[in-house]
Amino acid sequence: MVKRTSLELFRLKKTLDALARKEGRGTELISLYVPPGRQVSEVVNMLKQEYGTASNIKSTTTRKNVQDAIVKVQQRLKLFRQIPENGLVIFCGAVPQNGPGSERIETYVIVPPEPIKVYLYRCDSRFHIEPLLELLREREAYGIILIDASEATFALLKGRRLEILQRITSGVPGKHRAGGQSARRFERLREMRLNEYYRRVGQHANELFLEMPDLKGIIIGGPGPTKQEFEKGDYLNYQLKQKILEVVDTAYVDEQGVKEIVEKAPEIMRRVRYVEEKEAMQEFLYHIGHDTGLATYGEEEVKKALELGAVKTLLLSEGLDITRVTVKCSACGFQEEKTMRSNELLSFEASLSGKPCPKCKAPSLQIVETRDLIEDYAELAEAANAEVEMISTETEEGQMLKKSFGGIAAILRFKLQNQS
Repeated sequence: MVKRTSLELFRLKKTLDALARKEGRGTELISLYVPPGRQVSEVVNMLKQEYGTASNIKSTTTRKNVQDAIVKVQQRLKLFRQIPENGLVIFCGAVPQNGPGSERIETYVIVPPEPIKVYLYRCDSRFHIEPLLELLREREAYGIILIDASEATFALLKGRRLEILQRITSGVPGKHRAGGQSARRFERLREMRLNEYYRRVGQHANELFLEMPDLKGIIIGGPGPTKQEFEKGDYLNYQLKQKILEVVDTAYVDEQGVKEIVEKAPEIMRRVRYVEEKEAMQEFLYHIGHDTGLATYGEEEVKKALELGAVKTLLLSEGLDITRVTVKCSACGFQEEKTMRSNELLSFEASLSGKPCPKCKAPSLQIVETRDLIEDYAELAEAANAEVEMISTETEEGQMLKKSFGGIAAILRFKLQNQS
């Protein structure tokens, strides 16, 4: 299974955030989920029926908007010879741009990151993004091992889903010896049984977790010192041992104990991505601090390095909310580029109405293209075969990237000629 990059996750999350903010008049927004295996023709026929049903809508405006949206969805569907292997999601509807009467049909096509199971057509005043949000949450899995001297529980946490995989008992006698045995002999036998039990726990963990796709980490828990003894010993495969995120105290080793870990898990998981981000940023800062010539930052410098194919890893701040807007005069062809925050786009577009062209003075200025700065650089990076790391603003290093380096930086494959 292909591991999705932080850029792909960022793109999907950003799209879903944008869709979540959109509201329609009445029930004019269509959400269509098509799972893999469905025929395009089957879905098109279903939409034809929905078009007929929509003719019964009393409001003329709503009826027209819904039917227009259905036609747009049909057109997009017909661009696919077959439904992609992960399914297909289309959102379409009349979205108000700036108050009543300013509705514009918007269409969004998403190929999900993994197969969807739901087949859904819904008209509502909002887009239904919940199934995609679940996929975003559920992609990464976390193994849980709860252990004490008497039993062990293995569980899997994937998004909101928690599954108890297995439970085993130790067979290790309690600390109080049976009559007739010397204390030393009893303790030695107990240690042997305990060691055998740890090996069994490790073997079960290896079988359950080692080949699991998207396993992000292992969390070990339990009461008392047993969990530390198991974690420090040579019982887990080295690949799993490297994935141990934390060893935590729990009062129980059964399902109740698993729930205790789940309560603590969000913070542990959050730190996993932070560590990955920190490592990328620390490498960049090392090159900057030691003046190795293998790092650069700033819009122009990074763009040049990307065009030369010199970038190994592109670092982009998630806080980089900048849109490049190309404005053109339809009368004389004058063209200029403006840079602004995404939330300023609507008011800027409204300000162009009646505004004279700087060259010919005709009120004919209009936006011909909008480009997200992150997408601009991400596309350059993909063309240059460079990795892209989206860095959050929630770590000290992430704040530094945004504030000190303008939110755009790069670790280079080789020195550029004009660098020392």
